[in-house]
Amino acid sequence: MLRLLATPLVALSFSTAIQPLPAPLQVQLKAGYWRAGCPVALTQLRLLTVRTWGFEGKARTGQLVVNEKAAAPLQRVFAKLYQLHFPVRHMQLSDAYVSSGSIPDTDITASFECRQASASPCTGKTSTGSWSNHAYGLAVDINPSENPYVGCGMTRDPARLKYVNRSKLRPGMVTPAVVAAFRSIGWGWGGSWSGDTKDYMHFSWNGH
Repeated sequence: MLRLLATPLVALSFSTAIQPLPAPLQVQLKAGYWRAGCPVALTQLRLLTVRTWGFEGKARTGQLVVNEKAAAPLQRVFAKLYQLHFPVRHMQLSDAYVSSGSIPDTDITASFECRQASASPCTGKTSTGSWSNHAYGLAVDINPSENPYVGCGMTRDPARLKYVNRSKLRPGMVTPAVVAAFRSIGWGWGGSWSGDTKDYMHFSWNGH
């Protein structure tokens, strides 16, 4: 199992910060989340620390790895989500950068990962053969369980089917106010895609 190495920046207060990736975090990313040939260099990424609300109603510190160009805009977005008291689950580096299955509910809010874009469940495939915006650090997935990737009315995780019905709003589901917060920096939402495929968790710089 991959374990997150200790970094100088795991913030214990509720301050926000943007900084270059600490050396131990770079080592962690090289262990499975970044490799030579990725479309962005580690030096182009930043560690973003923000304030969030947990599902239990308590304020906490969250962290994401994002493109340096997106760090300050996303800092503003998460400030707005904090003002909205929008709950975010599992947004710690140790949640995102560990072996699959370490978080039992897999409801991990995610940012940078050097990987291909996921394919719609309609296709029966798992990837598209092209880089995901996550591989550039220019996408964020918010609460994947409450905001599933859906194609043809299907999702890959049966436990998320209850969230396919977007008319019944429950905690952690993306709301119009959340979409507006990301839209304020020019980012688009996968839930607004045309056709049968929707990626309700997904926000990115170009909407894809």
